Amino acid sequence: MLAHVSIIYQNGLLGSTSPSDDGVVGMIASGAEVVNKMVLGTAYHLTKLDDLTTLGVTDAANDANANIYRQVKEFYDEAPAGSKLWLMPVAASVTMTDICDKTKAYAKNLLVAANGAVNILVVAKTDPSGYTATVVDGLDSDVYAAATKAQALADESADERYAPLFVILPGMHYSGTASDLKDLHSYTYNRVGIIIGDTKDSSVEASVGLLAGRIAAIPVQRSIARVKDGTIAADSMYIGTVVAENGNPDVINDKGFICPRTFVGKAGYFWNDDLLATAVTDDYALIPRRRVIDKAYRIAYRTLVEELGNDIAVTDDGKIPAAIAKNIQNEVERAIENEMTANGNLGVNPTDDNDTGVECYVDYNQNIVSSSTLNVQLRVKPYGYAKYINCYLGFKTAQ
Repeated sequence: MLAHVSIIYQNGLLGSTSPSDDGVVGMIASGAEVVNKMVLGTAYHLTKLDDLTTLGVTDAANDANANIYRQVKEFYDEAPAGSKLWLMPVAASVTMTDICDKTKAYAKNLLVAANGAVNILVVAKTDPSGYTATVVDGLDSDVYAAATKAQALADESADERYAPLFVILPGMHYSGTASDLKDLHSYTYNRVGIIIGDTKDSSVEASVGLLAGRIAAIPVQRSIARVKDGTIAADSMYIGTVVAENGNPDVINDKGFICPRTFVGKAGYFWNDDLLATAVTDDYALIPRRRVIDKAYRIAYRTLVEELGNDIAVTDDGKIPAAIAKNIQNEVERAIENEMTANGNLGVNPTDDNDTGVECYVDYNQNIVSSSTLNVQLRVKPYGYAKYINCYLGFKTAQ
């Protein structure tokens, strides 16, 4: 086995009942080849909507790549110009299951082409001509099969390429009956989210570009459901054949899906929550927790890989001197503090001047001579999220 650094995610520790490299999106979208301009299965790096012009993709109603134009436009409706988007067009005949399969030349090839930069992968699927969906549990069965493949793909990206990410899939061919949907909380796919809802009326697709744009535009600790960030950049949102507010978003939410919603007394649409397809007790059940821990992963890897193969002085019994252990701790903490604490990514206690939101520990009692292994414990502090607010209201009477 080659010498390497392994970052191992620990779960169960929480007891849960602007453009930057934190929001690099990869998009695989159904489309058609444009002669001498855009080749199917090839990854293209975009930073603005106008970049589609060089690929021969337009907003013309009869453009065979209307799906690509719409999804990329909706992405940049939310994300500022300069946001990094890796686009790979594929034939509409390619299923989402195949797109997400780590053994096939679609999503994996896009991730390799982006050299590990992608943090968020979305699939913008359309049906091929003559397609008849097999609707099971409220969605095209391809969606649930693709979720299994997407989790395996994302796990491999983290474990083997040290490039963690999560995947957003469209809830294709939603039946319109929220109670039909599977309960995604019964899954263990904490790197996969599924969106139901679109800017088009009666659409069988979903606005994955719009959602990805919001994620790319906000810092890693921020919830997509944060009302203060404003409405979704769309005048209308639909769930199946009805406007979103009439599409039972509360039931869809309870099933673990992402969807648009409204608030009484507020204009516009908002995202319901940051749900990933896993149990609510999973430490990484929410997109911002997934993004925070993945950012810490990338920083820790980048820092610790510098120690790989390093000659470490040891005590008489083969252990690490406390001073050297402390130095490694400080290097990791300093990197996390500079890139996360300083940017407000961690839930620092405002009443404690010494709380940086990160704690690294290297046990100097470990025998590195006999094991050739350096074990490092790293903890970062997340934010809490005000999902439910109870306001107790009554009359104030004279005392």
